[in-house]
Amino acid sequence: MKTTRLIGASAVAVGALVLAACGSSDSSTSATSSAAGGASSAAAGGGGKKVTLMVGVKGDPFYISMECGAKEAVAAAGATLDVQGPDKFDATLQNPMLDAVAAAKPDALLVAPNDVKASTPSLKRIQDGGSKVVLVDTVVDDPSIGVSRIATNNSLGGEKAAEALQTLGLKAGSKVLVISTDPGISSVDARVEGFGKKAKELGFVLVSDTQYSHNQAAEGAKVVSAALAKDADLAGVFATNLFTAQGVATGVKQAGKSGAVKVVGFDAGPDQMKQLQAGDVQALVAQKPYDIGKQGVEQALASLSGGSVTAKIETESLVVTQDNMADPEVAKYIYKSSC
Repeated sequence: MKTTRLIGASAVAVGALVLAACGSSDSSTSATSSAAGGASSAAAGGGGKKVTLMVGVKGDPFYISMECGAKEAVAAAGATLDVQGPDKFDATLQNPMLDAVAAAKPDALLVAPNDVKASTPSLKRIQDGGSKVVLVDTVVDDPSIGVSRIATNNSLGGEKAAEALQTLGLKAGSKVLVISTDPGISSVDARVEGFGKKAKELGFVLVSDTQYSHNQAAEGAKVVSAALAKDADLAGVFATNLFTAQGVATGVKQAGKSGAVKVVGFDAGPDQMKQLQAGDVQALVAQKPYDIGKQGVEQALASLSGGSVTAKIETESLVVTQDNMADPEVAKYIYKSSC
């Protein structure tokens, strides 16, 4: 009966947190002051402007939350928003959509490019065609692309993930594994780099090179299952994004090792919060996609109106656990499943 009561209370807590998050319009404290001038100009000069948001992949609560922030900003400025995105996080799917955007010539494009190199030619055509380009969440290597780049400090987020594993009980010599999406994606590459740096400082032992889920939960479960079969004493796993973390948690649970193998995921979608509450994931590094979308529109419109534009904005992240998830200041970081 005690277990039943705890599960019931947990379900209520998760539901309350998701509802609280859906009402949040909190702005990033690390970027608010530097972007204030651009936001003011955007509100003044956005009337009638056409903005396109090209997300990294459709259906991801991270990008849905980003869309919600962008919608707030265009509504405040009197602009319009068209949201697009590929069915998979794949440059070969996203690039044709970007080429169609180049032909449509919107006033501005917010884009989460799918590859640091392969996305560049399409984005250059859009920018050369006169549209203002703002890179959101992910970037490309070419520094000439984008009037502003807005993203989480992903390297720091990776370091926080390693520190979370230490807090969960891992010590020097503990075996750990990193499972990412695919190489060549700026955000997750930075998380892997940050995690590796901090893991080395903490004395963790990486059992292999980074493994990849291809942004598919089923593949993430498959990869971690194989890793557990090979290294029975694996102590911790860092999963670098939402779908990967969902799959890793499932794979660890199926192996009967929930709690014994500590899982730290990146992102905090509704399903991940349920896994956290159930104990299948022990910590999540939550980003602020709502703010990225909102500030992306503000920077784009400021550029169009000749206002002040901030070239680089880094938004914050926070480690979410069962112990702090009921805190209203933490609930603001939970991603939305709809606007």
